[in-house]
Amino acid sequence: MRFRHPDGSTVHLAYCTNVHPAETLDGVLAQLRDHCEPVRRRLGRDRLGIGLWLARDAAHALVTDPSALRGLRTALEHRGLEVVTLNGFPYEGFGAEEVKYRVYQPDWADPERLAHTTDLARVLAQLLPDDVTEGSISTLPLAWRTAYDQERATAAHTALTTLAERLDALHELTGRSLRIGLEPEPGCTVETTRDALAPLTAIGHDRIGICVDTCHLATSFEDPHTALDALAQARVPIVKSQLSAALHAEHPHLSEVRAALAAFDEPRFLHQTRTLTAAGLRGTDDLGEALAGDALPDASPWRAHFHVPLHAAPAAPLTSTLPVLRAALTRLVGGPHPLTHHLEVETYTWQALPPELRPRARAQLVDGIAAELTLARDLLTDLGLKELP
Repeated sequence: MRFRHPDGSTVHLAYCTNVHPAETLDGVLAQLRDHCEPVRRRLGRDRLGIGLWLARDAAHALVTDPSALRGLRTALEHRGLEVVTLNGFPYEGFGAEEVKYRVYQPDWADPERLAHTTDLARVLAQLLPDDVTEGSISTLPLAWRTAYDQERATAAHTALTTLAERLDALHELTGRSLRIGLEPEPGCTVETTRDALAPLTAIGHDRIGICVDTCHLATSFEDPHTALDALAQARVPIVKSQLSAALHAEHPHLSEVRAALAAFDEPRFLHQTRTLTAAGLRGTDDLGEALAGDALPDASPWRAHFHVPLHAAPAAPLTSTLPVLRAALTRLVGGPHPLTHHLEVETYTWQALPPELRPRARAQLVDGIAAELTLARDLLTDLGLKELP
């Protein structure tokens, strides 16, 4: 979906396909047929943006087989879909029964991460619509914190610098300008936007910036205006923003609240949980740890890294951090000029919701994704952007 900003520029809105597990190119093509095109039709749109997730094997197949890449581009056009952004965070296995810490491997100190992201950039340069010259790729924020020392930090810095050089060369070769955004996430080396300032300033290249995920922002209790002001002051480019909402519990000391939270404690994804205390931010790596005994103080609200559907906040006594998304979006695209032109709804947890909230059929998932995009569209038009055909 495309929108005209009052300054005349185009803002792109997509939804991320990591909600549909697929590790191979055939799986990706099936996604387009079974999910993405039906969402477009449900919205009554001639064109729909998707934030494509390509696992390692799918990306490698595309970059090594020009005919396969042409086939994917043809399939996108045939189904009324367009791609200006990729989700390069998960490497493989995102549809596995247990993902948890595996999603952070390989990290930016490992050569496989540079190789995979280079493949993604080469693919995206060929998938961009003919009238679009700028693309974006989000990626993990360097590494999970526990195995990251100075040696690995140096290796990650070198890899990202090398990537920037490759993106410069790709621009010269294709005329397509691509940028990479580190996506701060709780528990990682770069957990907050503040944490991103030093490494991104050290790299000092405008092709390496940040992806602002509004669920992660909220989980870490970051104020959107303060965070975005700091990025602007440091001249860190906001490559893209993922529109998402976290799980919020106002009174975690109450037994009924803990019971409601326990329904979201599931075995597939990691749900980092945070609370803001007088002594600063406290947290656990997963929701189950927070619920076990006194691992996390419960005098103040808790927020958990669980991407809840944008249009459907959990039932009381829980809610979502949609107000944080609204505030961030107002700042991102509500001013005289957009701070980013790429927006992506990223709710990948539909099948991890409590059983009674999960879609039971493909059509229900299509309805849910379409409802999320409708909410995002309404937020954008309320900010003065005009939806384009």
